[in-house]
Amino acid sequence: MKIRLTGYIQVPENRLSDVRAGLIDHIRLTHQEPGCISFEVTENPDIPGRFDVAETFTDQAAFDTHQTRTKASPWAEITAGIPRDYEITEVPG
Repeated sequence: MKIRLTGYIQVPENRLSDVRAGLIDHIRLTHQEPGCISFEVTENPDIPGRFDVAETFTDQAAFDTHQTRTKASPWAEITAGIPRDYEITEVPG
């Protein structure tokens, strides 16, 4: 089963520039991970500070590897303490 994460991160205004800058590498590195099918983080044009997240990995192991890498990355430091609202589901395929 593929693993799909959807949701958003709600970035405070005073941290937007750091998040925007760090997001470039975060996306690039995630796309290079084995098992990454898709990874999109887009700034919501209607809700200030909201970044919509949609990612799909080939399986639980690939998703877990992504989570481990992310927790030890500059992205984790840049976004520490920022509220997230995610749903993780298994999808056929």
